[in-house]
Amino acid sequence: MNKLQKSLIAFVSVAFTGAFFINYCNLIYRCGCVSLWNGAAAHCNIHHGPKHCPWCAIGDGAYLVMAFMAASQIAVSFWPAPWPWWTRLLLALIAFPIAGLIPGITLGIWQGYWN
Repeated sequence: MNKLQKSLIAFVSVAFTGAFFINYCNLIYRCGCVSLWNGAAAHCNIHHGPKHCPWCAIGDGAYLVMAFMAASQIAVSFWPAPWPWWTRLLLALIAFPIAGLIPGITLGIWQGYWN
């Protein structure tokens, strides 16, 4: 597999993360965030209620969370293994929710979101 194919896999998987990052936020925190094309954080509990979504509460820090997930996808995309393209793509897509659990749970605990 050449670098162009690996780059394409990285691009597709990171684009997927960009499109569904906010949906994943709601999956972890049940904060009210919705799809980018459906209002995004307009319904997030950051705007109302006693609890505030940890990803929305850190503002631009959420980009670091997304960068962490994207970095894991890029690492999988360029990993020196003899995987066929579809395996590499599948693993890169799966890296998004798995890597997202680390900052998701960490920030939730740190901010006392589930207390």
